[in-house]
Parts: sequence; structure tokens; C-alpha cells
Amino acid sequence: RYRALEDTLLPPLEVLRPIPAVAWIPLAILMFPSSELSMMFITFVGALFPILLNTVHGAEAVDPRLVATARSLGTRGLALYAEVILPGAAPAIFTGLSIGMGTAWFCLVTAEMIAGQYGIGYFTWESYTLQNYPDIVVGMALIGLLGMGSSLLVKRIGAALTPWYAPRGGRS
Repeated sequence: RYRALEDTLLPPLEVLRPIPAVAWIPLAILMFPSSELSMMFITFVGALFPILLNTVHGAEAVDPRLVATARSLGTRGLALYAEVILPGAAPAIFTGLSIGMGTAWFCLVTAEMIAGQYGIGYFTWESYTLQNYPDIVVGMALIGLLGMGSSLLVKRIGAALTPWYAPRGGRS
């Protein structure tokens, strides 16, 4: 819909996208003096691309007939985005949020293990260095449960905000 914007922004993003979020950890530690800020940056980088790409593809996949119909009825500008494109792209956006949530958990736990001074990742890594194997399993189980809970939360919010959308062939 905005070819010039896409041609300007997508090439640099496509160069950055293949870089694993974990590879950003040394630079994040240098850029941000506090370990908390560096972990937030790593988590953001890890979650950004799945969310952004799903949002872009979701907006591009909106049925052109819906857009044409809305325009023929006088819908323009922000109203077109708010009333047609955003609702049409919402299922893809929530898919991106769900994928991004999983990636964010992975990045956060990894960053805590490498640069953190607290958190589940730090707890699990400290348990490993102290050879406290039961606590390693507890840390892993907690990571899994929190990840599952956050994914379920995103899925439920997505289902509540997109009542018109029912995934094909399965439960919601």
C-alpha cells in the first residue's frame, strides 16, 4: 500500500533479521550500562521481527475487495486502517505476537544466563554452576510454565479481540 516506505525500510530490516538475538548480547552489554536495559534490548530484538513481519504480511493479505468496498463507501485515511486493514490483519498480528512471545522468552532467559544478575535464566544457570541439578529442572519447568502461560494469554486476548476469526480446522 505504501511502496516507497516499504522499499526504504524493508532492505535494512532484512539485513538485520537473520542476526540471532543472542548475537546482539555483547553489543547490548556495551550499549547499555545496566544489565536490565541490555536484557530488555535483547528481548525486544528477538520479538520484533516475528511481530513486524506478521503484521506486514497480515496487512498485505487483507482482501483488496474489502478495501475497495470501504473506499467506495467513502472510507479514507486512518478510518480505512482502523475499520478495514487493522481488523483484517489482526489474526496475523496475533500470530506474530504469539511467535514473538516465545522468542522473547528464549531471548530473555538466554540474556539472563549470560549477563543477568537475577531472573529465571540466572537462577537456572547458577544452579548449573553449583551442580544443583534439581533446581535446574525447577528452573526449566518454571520457564516452560511461564512461557506456556504467556502464549495462552496472547491467544486468549487475540480470540477476544477477533471474534469474527475462527482458525480453520481446529479449536480456538
